[in-house]
Amino acid sequence: MAEINCTQVTEFSLMGFTEDPVTQVTLFLMFLLIYLFTILGNLGMIALIRATPQLHSPMYYFLGNLAFVDLCSSTVITPKMLVDFLSEKKGTAYVGCVAQVFLFDLFGMTECFLLAMMAYDRYMAICHPLVYPLVMSPEYCFQLVTGSYLVGLTNGIGQTISMSNLSFCGSSVINLFFCDISPLISLSTSNTTLSRIILRTSASLFGLSSSLVVLVSYVAIISAILSIRSAEGKRKAFSTCASHLTTVSIFYGTSLFMYLKPSSDSSREDKWAAVLYTVVTPMLNPLIYSLRNKEVKEALRRLTKPK
Repeated sequence: MAEINCTQVTEFSLMGFTEDPVTQVTLFLMFLLIYLFTILGNLGMIALIRATPQLHSPMYYFLGNLAFVDLCSSTVITPKMLVDFLSEKKGTAYVGCVAQVFLFDLFGMTECFLLAMMAYDRYMAICHPLVYPLVMSPEYCFQLVTGSYLVGLTNGIGQTISMSNLSFCGSSVINLFFCDISPLISLSTSNTTLSRIILRTSASLFGLSSSLVVLVSYVAIISAILSIRSAEGKRKAFSTCASHLTTVSIFYGTSLFMYLKPSSDSSREDKWAAVLYTVVTPMLNPLIYSLRNKEVKEALRRLTKPK
């Protein structure tokens, strides 16, 4: 009966990082700089791929979509966080919170599968180079990317439905800097069994399955590279995977830690782990690929070379 008569929360308060004004201004400037680099880096990567015929290949088709998803996922989180750094009231309406959960889970899971598809692309290029052009056709690449977005959409809808079935009649303070489904479940005053099952099932089914694709692909890739006799051949083969492997390690490591850890664990370190995969990784991806990829560096050199 108390559940029926309770007053439903219409607005959530985000705890953020600190209450110290000086620290808040410092963090605002730091995250603003990161966000600007994220916007410029990812837009620049998309424009470079579209403007350079030499980059019109499956690998860069996936990379262009990854840059778009990074741009969107960062925009879902960072602008609101920047506003909160300068506001006394760090709140968000229930509807806004639902929208953030949906969009973040959509783009987050889409990125998981795009990274898995990129691992599969590298596997085909290194382990089956003779049939690579035939298998990784433009039509098939389009299907893989579309499938990644559909999985992300399914995840976003599932988590949104999960949240819409929850009642919030007690505390409205989220111990994070954005609306995420896991802390929202902890705040709910209703039965959260179904919501926790949906969250763990989604993280396990989608997250671990995409991780498995990456793992199996790289086991085969490493095996193929080790069988190459020349040291130069090994170096060239590994250099095509180094950027992707770096991105995968950061993204999967932090996101799986956040969503598969025991729900009772909550610490300041969790917030910085969340910062790593929600704010920092979207900035690092174009930087990693531009610094470690010869074709991207050569395309940049050609575009910036005075005529």
